[in-house]
Amino acid sequence: MHIRSHILASLSALALMGCAAGPDYVAPIPPPQATTGPFLSAQEGVTAPTVLPADWWRLYDDPALDGLVEDALAANTDIRQATARIARARAGLRGARSGRLPQTGIGAGASYGRVSESDVPPGTDRDGWAFDAGLSVSYELDLFGRVGRGVEAARADLDSAQADADAVRVIVVADTTRAYADAASAAARLAVAQDIVALLDESLRLTRRRHEAGLESGLAVARIETLREQRAATIPAIEAERQTALFALATLTGRVPAELPSIAAERSVALEVTDALPVGDGAALLARRPDIRAAERRLAADTARIGVATADLYPRVTLGGSVGATGPSLSDLLTGGPLHFLLGSLIDWNFPNSEPARARINAAEAGAEESLAAFDGTVLQALQETETALSTYARTLERRQNLLAAREAAERAAAITRARQREGIVNSLELLDAERTLAETRAVLAEQDAAISRAQIDVFRALGGGWS
Repeated sequence: MHIRSHILASLSALALMGCAAGPDYVAPIPPPQATTGPFLSAQEGVTAPTVLPADWWRLYDDPALDGLVEDALAANTDIRQATARIARARAGLRGARSGRLPQTGIGAGASYGRVSESDVPPGTDRDGWAFDAGLSVSYELDLFGRVGRGVEAARADLDSAQADADAVRVIVVADTTRAYADAASAAARLAVAQDIVALLDESLRLTRRRHEAGLESGLAVARIETLREQRAATIPAIEAERQTALFALATLTGRVPAELPSIAAERSVALEVTDALPVGDGAALLARRPDIRAAERRLAADTARIGVATADLYPRVTLGGSVGATGPSLSDLLTGGPLHFLLGSLIDWNFPNSEPARARINAAEAGAEESLAAFDGTVLQALQETETALSTYARTLERRQNLLAAREAAERAAAITRARQREGIVNSLELLDAERTLAETRAVLAEQDAAISRAQIDVFRALGGGWS
C-alpha cells in the first residue's frame, strides 16, 4: 500500500512539473580557431574578406551561365530527390505531432447466434441478430515528454533534410558551372591547338620549299611534319573533352543531350573572375555550409531520441472513454437503443524489467555520440576543403604568371628564329626547336587557364556555394 501511494504521488508531482525525459539539446561549439580571423590561405589581391554572394555564379557576368544554373535548380534530378526527402520528413513531423491530439475510433458490428435458454424468457426465440455501434476517444498524457521529444526529433529531421537539399543545390550549381567552364575552356584550348597547327603548316610549307631548293634536308621536313601531326592529334581529344562537358551540362540541367540549347556551346573563352574572390572568414563559412547545418540538426534529432527512449522507463497514462448502443435491430441503434458508456484511465508500465528500455537508451546515446563526431568531422572537413581550395587557387595563379612570361619569351625566340631562317642564318632544325617550345608553352598556358576556372569553382563550392 505504501509503494502504491508513493507511485501515485510521484506521478502527480511529475504531471505538475511537466518534465521531459532525456537531456535538453545544446548546440555544439566549433573550435575557436575556426571562427576567428581570416583563412590561413587567404592572400591580399587574390581573395577579399567580403562575404560570398548567394548567387556567386553571377560574378562571371555570363547570361548563358545564369540561365543554365536556373534550369539546373528547377529540373535537376538530384534536387528533385532531395525535395522529395523534405516532403517525407515533413510528413514524419505531422505524424509525430498527431500524438498530441486525441485518438478517436468508430466501430460497428453485427452477429447472428443463439443465446442460452436461461438468458431469455420462456417462449422467446433464442436465435437472432445482435447489432452494436460505438465511438471511442483516447488521449495520452505526455507526462514524461515522450511525444514532445518525438516531435522535437522529427522537427530536427525536417531541418536536416532541408539542409541536405541545400547541400545538393550547392553541388549541382558548382557542377553546372564547372561543366560550362570545362566546355568553354576546351573551346579555348581547341582554338589554340588549331592555331598551333596552322603555324606549323606554314613552317612546313616554307621548309619544303627550302628543301626543294636544296637548302634543307629531308630530315628537317620530316621532323617538322612529325611535330605538326603530333599537335594535330591533340585536337580530337580536346573536342571529345568539350563534348563530354556539354553532355554533362545537359544531364545537370535535366535535359537529354540533344535538347541542350546551342548557347551553352558558344563560349570559347575560359571562364574566370578577374577580381579578388570574396571569401569571408571561418565564422561565415561555418554558418553558411549546409552540410554543417545538416550535421548539427542530425545531432539535435538524435539527442531528442534519447528522451523518447528514456520516457519508456516511466508509465504511459492514457485517458479514454467510449459510448455505444446495442440492440437486436438497426432501428434500435438509430433510436438510441440500450446505451452503454465507459470512462477511465489506463496506465501502461513495463516494470520492473526495464532492461529493454535501458538498452534503447544506450543505443540512442551512442547514436548521439556518433552524430557529434560526425558534426566535428564535417566542420574539420569544411575547413580543410576551403583552405586547400584557396591555397590551390593562389598557386594556380602564380603558375600562370610564370607561363605567361615563358610564352612571351618563346614567342620572341620563335620570331627571331623565323627571321634568321629566312635570311639563311639558321636551319630548319633550330626553327623546329623554337616552334616546339612555343607550341608546348601555349598549350600548357591554355590548360592552366582551364585549371584556374576549376580552382575558382572549387573555392566557391568549398565556401558553401553562398547558401545562407
